[in-house]
Amino acid sequence: MGWLDRVTDQVDALTRSRALQESSRSAEAYAILDPVIRTTTDPYARADALVQRLSAVINLGRTAEYTRAIEEASTAVRDLAEPYLHGHLNALAALAAHHQGALDRCVTHLVRAARALGAVPDPDRDTAWGWHDLAMAYSYLSFHGYALGAIERARQLGTAAGIPEETFAAPGIRLRNAVALDHNGDSDGCLRVLRDVAADLDRFLRSGRAGKLRPSSLAAYGYAAARRGALGDRLEVGTEAAPARLLGHGGDSARARDMRLLGQVCLAVAEGRPIEAATRLDTVQVSSETLGAAEPARLRSIALARSGDHAGAHRADRLAFRLAAQRNDRLRDVYIDGIAARIDHEEMRREAARFEGEALTDPLTGLPNRRRLERYIATVVAGGDRVVIGVCDLDGFKAVNTRHGHHSGDLVLQRVAGVINRVMRRGDFVARYGGDEFVVVLPHAGMTEAAEVGRRIDAAVRAEDWESLVPGTPVGVSVGFAEVGASGPGLRDALSAAFEAADREMLRAKARPRAS
Repeated sequence: MGWLDRVTDQVDALTRSRALQESSRSAEAYAILDPVIRTTTDPYARADALVQRLSAVINLGRTAEYTRAIEEASTAVRDLAEPYLHGHLNALAALAAHHQGALDRCVTHLVRAARALGAVPDPDRDTAWGWHDLAMAYSYLSFHGYALGAIERARQLGTAAGIPEETFAAPGIRLRNAVALDHNGDSDGCLRVLRDVAADLDRFLRSGRAGKLRPSSLAAYGYAAARRGALGDRLEVGTEAAPARLLGHGGDSARARDMRLLGQVCLAVAEGRPIEAATRLDTVQVSSETLGAAEPARLRSIALARSGDHAGAHRADRLAFRLAAQRNDRLRDVYIDGIAARIDHEEMRREAARFEGEALTDPLTGLPNRRRLERYIATVVAGGDRVVIGVCDLDGFKAVNTRHGHHSGDLVLQRVAGVINRVMRRGDFVARYGGDEFVVVLPHAGMTEAAEVGRRIDAAVRAEDWESLVPGTPVGVSVGFAEVGASGPGLRDALSAAFEAADREMLRAKARPRAS
């Protein structure tokens, strides 16, 4: 039995409004839902209409109505023992909270949505759409892995319910993943993802199924193609896959409108009009949530670089990188500083802990970050284990950034992270402390073992082919070690002293002459 089989009033109107929203015609759906809400006496029909109206409000970008729409839908759903309704409501509330900048509430809703949708006993097409909206919320919050898992669940349920595969193609999820990579300096990775998105569209076009794609999906395919063009790939012109054609779709979706505006900037760059692209950015107003706050700054950097203004491009790139980093910092604060306390159910706390890994990871290198490092050292030392910490600072890194730009610097940091990880002993811990500084933790070790690890790190970094990556700017590493000397109440002071001692040893190593 599907969800709507439980509804006894105005089912035709509710079904029609669903079809309109699936076709990105949310304003028309909204007009149908209002009379249902005013006149129905069936609590299930009212709850369904209010959840649908919340979806329409979000699709239309009517941010001023979010709070009221969530409150009314929550009141209607609260006393109904229907996991689909609770799941879909929380997925939509997560989207709204994200647009409002309330990331703690957003994550709480995400966890509750996943639990409720996973508990639906007889999932049907409506449950599939609930998973779709949850995937969108994950994606906007930059949980790309969770988003892909949720959209795959939506696709499986949709297929079982007779919904065509292309309905849940969801190119926007991978598009946001791609631009996030670019914002963090991985343009090659961004292009790889965008090319995969293009290959999917080509598959739908060749099989004659592109006509079943949702208008919002077509707009996302269009932006992906335009963004590839801005990064130097060849533009499709005069075909069904031409970005200018695809960007015209999207119905009344606010997110499709944003992609249309930024897509025109990308096309101006790709077509050799970078000054026009930069000028357009001065007037474009888009939500920072559609493709990330860093996207306009990154597009400005690409446009200025194409126009020959490399200093301006560098400034814009640094702004983009800072905006992306600020987002990561906000997420970290949400998870580390109290999201678990907001979820009182033990099972939900365990679910929330799954998100913590991303908050404790450096997004550029994939290594644990400073906060995770501090937690790890405190845990090991508090257990009474002998611990040595090592501070690793790159030599020549400033010259890399000055000569080749921060994109090349990021590539160097990523490679160094891999090199250090590769030569560590089993059970050792490596983290990025910040900038070009890495920290290694050697549990159950003394200074003799530390010296050997230091030699391996130095030799491995020297053996890398830096000339092919950053010609003319050799890269090395200086390492200093110190043993943590206390536990218990004096642990914080002991850790601080050990870090200072390791840092001094690192500076002495940096000052020593190197063999050529």
